[in-house]
Amino acid sequence: MRIVLYTEGMYKRILLKLSGEQLQGKYDGGFDAERAQWIASEIKKVTDKNIEVVVMIGGGNYARGAQLAHGGVQRVTADNIGMLATLMNGLALVDVFNASNLPSRILTNIKSDQIADQFTHRRALSHLAKDRVVVVSGGIGRPYLTTDTAAVSLALELECDVILKATKVDGVYDSDPHENIGAQKFDHLSLKDAVEQPDIRVMDKAAIALAYDHNQSIIVFELLQDGNIARAAQGEKVGTTIS
Repeated sequence: MRIVLYTEGMYKRILLKLSGEQLQGKYDGGFDAERAQWIASEIKKVTDKNIEVVVMIGGGNYARGAQLAHGGVQRVTADNIGMLATLMNGLALVDVFNASNLPSRILTNIKSDQIADQFTHRRALSHLAKDRVVVVSGGIGRPYLTTDTAAVSLALELECDVILKATKVDGVYDSDPHENIGAQKFDHLSLKDAVEQPDIRVMDKAAIALAYDHNQSIIVFELLQDGNIARAAQGEKVGTTIS
């Protein structure tokens, strides 16, 4: 088990967790290529520092399994639809990344050989060794598990030094800052507190518990600030560190 402290500075390999919502950009849903191009330019600031990047992508801009699971749609079916949504995002994102001179490959945890390579540990490491961004879709490949849990599992499997969780706010607060103007931001949280405190909703509890079990550090930060991904990847103080 590798534990990399926040104070050590630049990381060697990071996992960036992007939600589907962030890819819809200026639209109410679907995929915004301009937003994807901007994300590519931000990730390039990281790869230019010889930091390896793995991306776990969500699918909420197209479909959310938990929302679909009613009115006759079984939960397993709904979660499978959600995993397909992440694959749609991954395919489009990798095309935009490559067109933006950011060499990238998509791997998927669901069977779809006609359009994407199946994820394997060796294949992911091979792409990283060739200085390619690895975008992983399909979540963890099973129902009832979110892409947050998949992100933590993937970070552990690929020995990523840190998980960068990109959000709409600039860190973790003791209550919703959109609803409470007096909400207090945490600069640092322990993984134990993140698991045990019900008001802290950074990731789902299964994801945080997995991170806690393996001492996997997480940085929660605002995506839509120029240079934030690079600053976090280089160990600068951005958002909230959970470790």
